[in-house]
Amino acid sequence: DRYLNREISSLTSKEMQGKNLFFDYGCIACHNGITIGGNMYQKIGVYIPYKSDKNQLGRYSITHRESDRYVFKVPSLRNVALTAPYMHDGKASTLKQAIMLMGVHQLGTTFTDNEIDALEAFLMTLTGETPKILLENSR
Repeated sequence: DRYLNREISSLTSKEMQGKNLFFDYGCIACHNGITIGGNMYQKIGVYIPYKSDKNQLGRYSITHRESDRYVFKVPSLRNVALTAPYMHDGKASTLKQAIMLMGVHQLGTTFTDNEIDALEAFLMTLTGETPKILLENSR
């Protein structure tokens, strides 16, 4: 917010690289808006099925519609650095693991170590005050 509102003039080169990757890979399609996500539901495992030890079926458990199997709410990325573990089943204990899993399962790609570092650096910039809209939705 401070960068977008021009309260600070720039991100570091690593943070900017991560921001550009976030947009270029299309992460912004699901993680968008003031909350940077939390606005829609999506299937986990678009390219490669996501295997979970917890046998969670997503919205299917509520709707019993086959099209809702493995469909979960896209989380907000606000303060994501503070919210480990990650993924709907807590499978990723670090942000880097979550980034790697999202690349494989949602994008069908294997991020390089440099891309993971840059994406993590960008996601760390999303740490700050929680927007009022998220506080209101958590009640």
